[in-house]
Amino acid sequence: MVIWSDPAKVDLRAIHDFIAHDSTHYAKKVTQDIAAKPDILDKLPRMGKIVPELGNEAIRELSLYSYRILYEIREPDVVVLAVIHKRRDLQPEMVER
Repeated sequence: MVIWSDPAKVDLRAIHDFIAHDSTHYAKKVTQDIAAKPDILDKLPRMGKIVPELGNEAIRELSLYSYRILYEIREPDVVVLAVIHKRRDLQPEMVER
């Protein structure tokens, strides 16, 4: 099962609000696409690449648009930890919230 952590939900809402300043239509589309992307992880949890900055095989990422969707494999579940813009430098505390 794919579970969204509270911090990841906050990230998704912040992305929506930021994009909505320019286009509410595009904000809705982007956030819906981001929210749907991890669904495949229920069947293929290791499909994402290992996050190089963290070096933890259980923490991986998917990429969509300009965003990194970070998740952790916690058998039998997958937990979405954060959604961050690709231009941001990933700090461990962004994932360990």
